[in-house]
Amino acid sequence: MKNELFWLVSTIILTSVLWIPYILNRIVENKLIPALRNPNRDSRPKTQWANRLMYAHENAVENIVLFAPLALLVHFLQLSTQATIGATLVYFFARLSHAILYTFGIPYLRTLAYFVGWLAQMYLAYVVLLGI
Repeated sequence: MKNELFWLVSTIILTSVLWIPYILNRIVENKLIPALRNPNRDSRPKTQWANRLMYAHENAVENIVLFAPLALLVHFLQLSTQATIGATLVYFFARLSHAILYTFGIPYLRTLAYFVGWLAQMYLAYVVLLGI
């Protein structure tokens, strides 16, 4: 198992590529040149899966703002343990699951995946608070 920074970077990469499928869908729906224009912020994909993935991506971006500082604090405060590494691993797979479940429109499991990721964040926050 790698350290917290490995899972942080993996989560950043995941978050950074979630937009690709729904942008490809936008190109299919609107053709290339119109899709490259600045879209209206309220302009959502017509395809439901792409619309849901767009929301999942926005949610991932909102949550990485909380996760990244916690993972960095654990690393820089030298609080790393197998449990903190495990929490960052769990967070990554919870976010991956959340995006997949959201895209396919599976509501209860999607919420569970989100909650598991939140618990992983709260564990990291707990470790940081104990360590400072």
